Amino acid sequence: MKDPREVIIRPVITEHSYDMMESNVYTFEVAKTANKIEIAQAVEAIFNVKVVKVNTLNVKPKPKRVRVQPGYTRTWKKAMVTLQEGDSIELFSA
Repeated sequence: MKDPREVIIRPVITEHSYDMMESNVYTFEVAKTANKIEIAQAVEAIFNVKVVKVNTLNVKPKPKRVRVQPGYTRTWKKAMVTLQEGDSIELFSA
């Protein structure tokens, strides 16, 4: 098994992710090579919670430019993790 801290890169903090927390769904940026089983095991190991379901998606790059130089944002993988009823992650509690 991979190190859990290599699988989970950072939490994704947006208005939509905060709205999803009411239904016990937390959003993370994860390693591009991680699969759903590795993501679930990493979240359970780091935050000491029970994962019910993991949904993943690859975020595509968007065109951006800096002054005259065109380019794209980076690609990354997002995981929405549903926790067991009654569990929560303290990192997101504000």
